[in-house]
Amino acid sequence: MSSLKNGLTGVLHDFTGLFYPNLCIGCGKILRRNEKQLCLNCLMQLPLTNYHLIDENTIEKRFYGKAEVQCATTFLYFEKEIVTQKLLHAIKYRGQKELGEQMGTLFGLQLKNSRFDKIDAIIPVPLHPNKFKVRGYNQSEWIAKGMALTMMKPLISNVLKRIVENPTQTKKGVFERWENTAGIFESENTELIENKHLLLVDDVLTTGATLEACIIPLQKIKGVKISIAALATVI
Repeated sequence: MSSLKNGLTGVLHDFTGLFYPNLCIGCGKILRRNEKQLCLNCLMQLPLTNYHLIDENTIEKRFYGKAEVQCATTFLYFEKEIVTQKLLHAIKYRGQKELGEQMGTLFGLQLKNSRFDKIDAIIPVPLHPNKFKVRGYNQSEWIAKGMALTMMKPLISNVLKRIVENPTQTKKGVFERWENTAGIFESENTELIENKHLLLVDDVLTTGATLEACIIPLQKIKGVKISIAALATVI
């Protein structure tokens, strides 16, 4: 009975696909039955950074003299007109939060059994409540969900909160980004993370100003150590 049900489901999927085809976000081709949001070819061509394998990598060096970070890495390189830009746009602006979880799952698999496996918990960079209300979800939290699943670490989203709704960072320089993020986060329920090594997760890392602003209140908590992971980094 189960095999019959699965067979009928597959036939219905194929029939529906004739009229409403699921297209790959990366290349626009029709997805096969077992493919989700990205085709196998695009998955195989993701521009991986592999920074998790490199001590004192370029991401960690961005925080030198600014914040105490144990380890730092990103999953993908970001450039315009490549698959990473399409992925991030879909996750952040087109409501495809499940794609964020899928990418987080892949990212978590990469970090599992690496030096990042020493963390105790995962914390996503929060959105301001007003922005959350408009978007309906926090893309960084969905990325963190996937990572928590495969790394088998708890996800804690009620310790760090955004108290200032700052304007977009997109066209700002290094100093402007730092100035724009000063004092925008604060911590609560701090007893949940005392003496823990936290992995702070964001969607994109450019200068690191937003993550630095997150670190400031967290590093005041007893015994806290912080590592960084972002889905993508601007080249």
